[in-house]
Amino acid sequence: MEIGVGLPSGVPGCEPDLLLDWARRADELGFASLATVDRLLYGNWDPLVALSAAAAVTRRIRLVTCILISPLRETATLAKQVLGLDALSRGRVSLGLATGARRDDYEASETPYAGRGDRLGDQLVALRDHWESGEMGPAPTQPDGPPILLGGSGGAALGRMARHADGYIHGGGPARGFVRAATQAGAAWEDAGRPGHPRLWAMAYYALGDAVDTGREYMLDYYAFTGAFAPRIAEELVTTPLALRELCDSYADAGCEQLLLFPAVATPDQLERLADAR
Repeated sequence: MEIGVGLPSGVPGCEPDLLLDWARRADELGFASLATVDRLLYGNWDPLVALSAAAAVTRRIRLVTCILISPLRETATLAKQVLGLDALSRGRVSLGLATGARRDDYEASETPYAGRGDRLGDQLVALRDHWESGEMGPAPTQPDGPPILLGGSGGAALGRMARHADGYIHGGGPARGFVRAATQAGAAWEDAGRPGHPRLWAMAYYALGDAVDTGREYMLDYYAFTGAFAPRIAEELVTTPLALRELCDSYADAGCEQLLLFPAVATPDQLERLADAR
C-alpha cells in the first residue's frame, strides 16, 4: 500500500509559504500523493488552486483531489481547469469526485442540492467527452485524461463509480468500514461488466505530538454539520505513531491501494512527524 499526504490547505490559517514548503518537502520525502479536501463556505484553499501551486514546486508526487465537489462547478470550465492542472504537472493528476453533503455549499453556489447525484453522473460522461473531443486544450497528458475515483456511499454512488470511474475513495474511519465499502464497490464493478477491479483508496486524519487538542477542535468544526456525529468523527483522529502504524497495517491488510493521511493542524512539524512515524 502506498501512503499519500494531504496538503494543509483544508485547515484555516494555512499560509502560502506553508502550502508551498509542505508540497516541496512531501515530494522530497517520497510520499505517493498530495491531496486536497473541498469546501466552498470554509477557510480552505480551493483544491485546484492549491494543487496548481503544488504542481509548480514538485516534480514526482501525484496530485489528488479527495474529494472535489464537482456538482458545484460548471462542467466545461472544470474540464478545462483539470486539463491545465494535468499539463502543468506533466500528467500527475488523479481526480477524486463526489457530491459532498453540506447543503450550505450548494446554496452559496446557487446550485440545486436536490439531484446532485444525477448531475455528478452526467458530469462524469461530459468530462471524458470534453477531454476526448480535441476541442479543448491543453491536450490530455494522460491517456483518456486523468484517472477518476469517486467517493460516496450507497448503491447509487457505487453504481456511478462502476459505470464511469476508475476507482473508489473511502471517506475515512476504521478499516472495517473500508472492507464493507470495498466489497460493495467490487460487486458494483462486476455487475457493470467491467474487467479487473476498481482502484481502492481511502483517507484519514492525523495530528501528532502536542497538536492533538488543536486537531480535534478542527475536526469538530469541519464536521459540525453532522451534529451529534462530529465528536465520533473527531475521536477517529490518529494521534500517535503507534496508532498510525496500526491504521496503515489494517488498511493494507484490507486491500487498500493508497491511504491519504490529512493533517488536522497546519504546522510544518506535522509533515516531518508523519514521515518519521509511517
